[in-house]
Amino acid sequence: MSRKKVLVTGADSQLGKTLQARNFLTFDFDFKSKEELDITDKKSVKSYFKNHKIDYCLNFAAYTNVEQAEKDSKRCFKVNKKGVKNLVKAARKHHFKLIHISTDYVFDGLKQKPYKEKDRTRPINVYGKSKRAGEKIIIKNLKKYYIIRTSWLYSAFNRNFVKTILQAVNANQELKLINDQTGTPTYAEDLIDFILYLMRHNRLNNKPAPWGIYHFSNSGKTTWYKFAREILSYTQAEVSLKPVCSFEYPTEALRPVYSVLSKKKIQKKFDCKPRHWKKALKEFIREYKKQ
Repeated sequence: MSRKKVLVTGADSQLGKTLQARNFLTFDFDFKSKEELDITDKKSVKSYFKNHKIDYCLNFAAYTNVEQAEKDSKRCFKVNKKGVKNLVKAARKHHFKLIHISTDYVFDGLKQKPYKEKDRTRPINVYGKSKRAGEKIIIKNLKKYYIIRTSWLYSAFNRNFVKTILQAVNANQELKLINDQTGTPTYAEDLIDFILYLMRHNRLNNKPAPWGIYHFSNSGKTTWYKFAREILSYTQAEVSLKPVCSFEYPTEALRPVYSVLSKKKIQKKFDCKPRHWKKALKEFIREYKKQ
C-alpha cells in the first residue's frame, strides 16, 4: 500500500512541531512554515497545488493570539478566514481532504455543560469569530473534511500556558490566575494521535470515518487557577498563586466563562475516550523535565 501524501501548513505551530517530532512509516508529510507557504497568498497556494499531488492537508496555520486579535482583526481574519478560503478552493480543484483545527472559542460559554458539535455557535471575541468564519467556508464548500475543535492546547513547543507557569517558578513572584473560566486542557501529543487515527482509519478501511466536525480535548475540566496549581504540584518551588475573578483581571478579549467540549461523538463513532487532563499533564511534565 503506497504512502499517503500529506501537506502540513503551519509547520512551526505547536501541532506542526509536535507532529514533526514523530517518526512515520505510513504517511509522507510535507511540512510548510508560513515563510514557505503562506496560506493567505492565493498565488503561492495555487502554485503549490499545481506542482504537488496530495491526499490530505492538515491546516495548522492560524492566527491564535486572542488578545492581539482584538487590535488586529484584519490580520486575524486574513489568516483564519481568507487563508482557509484559499485552501478550500484548492481542495475543490485538486480533490484532497482537508483537516482543519478550530477552537472552543466559537461558543459563548453560557451553556454551562459540555458543548456538542451541533450546538449553536456564538463567538464573543475576534479570534473566535474568525475561526467560525473559516469553519463556515469549509462546511459550505466541501464534503470531505474534518473540522476538529480543541481547547487550551499545550506542548513542548512555542509559548503556551503550561510552559509559562513552569518558567515562572524561577521568577519569585505572585501569580494571579483566573478562577471563573472553566475549560479543558489539551496535550498536543494526544490531539496528534487522534488526527493520525482518522487518517489511518481511512487508509485501512474502504469506508472513511464520517466527515464533519469533531470535538477533541482531554477529559475532565478545570479553571486556569486550578490548572496552574496542578502544574506547580510537580515542582519543588514555592510559588504564590492567587485566584482572581475575570473582572479583576481585565483583558482586551472576552473569554467564554465555560467552554468544555463534549467528546461523546468521538466516543460513539470511534470508541475513542481521551485520557484525563491530569494524566496527560503528568506525562508532559515527566518528558519536559528530561529536556
